[in-house]
Amino acid sequence: MSPAPKQTGRRAARRDALFVLYQWDLTGRPIESQPEEIDPFARELAEAVVGREPELDRRIDEVSEGWPADRLGVLERNILRIGIAELEGDTVPPEVAIAEAVALAKRYASPEAARLVNGILARVAEEQVA
Repeated sequence: MSPAPKQTGRRAARRDALFVLYQWDLTGRPIESQPEEIDPFARELAEAVVGREPELDRRIDEVSEGWPADRLGVLERNILRIGIAELEGDTVPPEVAIAEAVALAKRYASPEAARLVNGILARVAEEQVA
């Protein structure tokens, strides 16, 4: 029996979900095959993204201007997938989902990626209100 996954804060769990999704996106291997145990929230978030990948990518394509999902870097694409999944999941307020995704982009991608993530997620959030 393996030890229970360590509980982490939500910000760290989002980071862990991003790392799992990054490996999944690059290798095509199922997320369950990754060796490390991760926080249950991170696993749930990563599984939600994997389960909705085509739909999330369509949303990115619909709201981005000239940046379809398949043209984005692996990090940016997965940060956006996480952000959209959280925006559409009603588990956190929209401003939190956007701020957390922007923070991931700033830390692991670039300031330009953070602006792109912010703009795309803001459009998704606006469409949900309209």
